[in-house]
Amino acid sequence: MNSPALDQAPEIKQPETPAAEERYFLEGPHSRKREFWFALKVLSEFITGFRALHFVGPCVTVFGSARFKADHPAYITARAVGSGLARLGFTVMTGGGPGIMEAANRGAKEAGGRSIGCNIILPFEQKPNLYLDKWVNFKYFFVRKVLLSKYSYGFVVMPGGFGTLDEFFEALTLIQTKKMKAFPVVLFDRQYHTALYDYLIHLVSAGTINPEDLNLVLFTDSVEQAMAHIEKYAIEPFGLKRHKPTPIGWLGEKNL
Repeated sequence: MNSPALDQAPEIKQPETPAAEERYFLEGPHSRKREFWFALKVLSEFITGFRALHFVGPCVTVFGSARFKADHPAYITARAVGSGLARLGFTVMTGGGPGIMEAANRGAKEAGGRSIGCNIILPFEQKPNLYLDKWVNFKYFFVRKVLLSKYSYGFVVMPGGFGTLDEFFEALTLIQTKKMKAFPVVLFDRQYHTALYDYLIHLVSAGTINPEDLNLVLFTDSVEQAMAHIEKYAIEPFGLKRHKPTPIGWLGEKNL
């Protein structure tokens, strides 16, 4: 005998703020009309991102906490990372906000490189930093995450919280499952990530990942080692070369 189905709560008025709208969408099924309009909004945000980022050139994305100030060791390291990536010829892409994101963008600007931000609209913590040549504001986390991955030839992960770890594991999952090419992933600060490294070893012991999966990420404290790793696994395998950027696209998109 089938158990009775739960009654679904009646729909309430859709919230207006981006965060509330996304939370509302993730609550479960709503009317087909509202689901359709939400899908159109997502499509519109993807197209906006495609147009804004199409000509930024090969990027390396730097992830990390928004909460670190300019005197924090991780901020100082991220600033050096941004400079190193710019000298390699990469556009430095971040989530566009403060903390580690600001540091990497700042380092890129100081080295004469290009600096991009994919900023998420939040009620706290997040607003575009002052070191961006270009940025795009996103309402939806999942759209932003796709675009941070789409234009990147490598990922540098600095100390951070839930969001940083989410981005780290998503990059590893996409590479492990071959949904994305084997771009280099660098995890900075061995001491900060000691427990994380131990947990990855535990996953190997438990058989839930393969031993060779540990090779998908470089644990390091050295900016020089990170740059050499990225040059070896992001530039050489994909034949990246410096070139003069296209000044304007056929749909009117302007380059940096």
